[in-house]
Amino acid sequence: MENKKTNLSKKDNKSLETKKINETNDKTKILEIINQLRPYLNSDGGDIEFIKYEDKYVYVKLYGACAACAFQDFTIQDNIYEAIKEVVPSCKGVINVEL
Repeated sequence: MENKKTNLSKKDNKSLETKKINETNDKTKILEIINQLRPYLNSDGGDIEFIKYEDKYVYVKLYGACAACAFQDFTIQDNIYEAIKEVVPSCKGVINVEL
C-alpha cells in the first residue's frame, strides 16, 4: 500500500514539474508577443508592462495614452489577447491591472 502512495507522489511531482515548465514556456511566448506589440503602442504615446501570467490569464498594465484611451478594451481584447492566443491557445484572457 505504501508503495502505491510513493508512486502516486512521484507521478504528481512529475505532473507538477511539467506544468511549471509549460507555464514558463507560455510566459516566454507571452513576453515575446508583448515586446512585438510594444512599438505600436509606443507610436500612439502608450506602453504596456507584463505583470504576471497566472491561472491562464495574462495581467498587464497600460501606461501613457493607452491608460486613459477610450479604446483600451478594444486594444486588450482584439489586439493583445488575440495575438497571445495565437501562440498560447490555453490563454483565457488578458486583464488590465489598474494600480
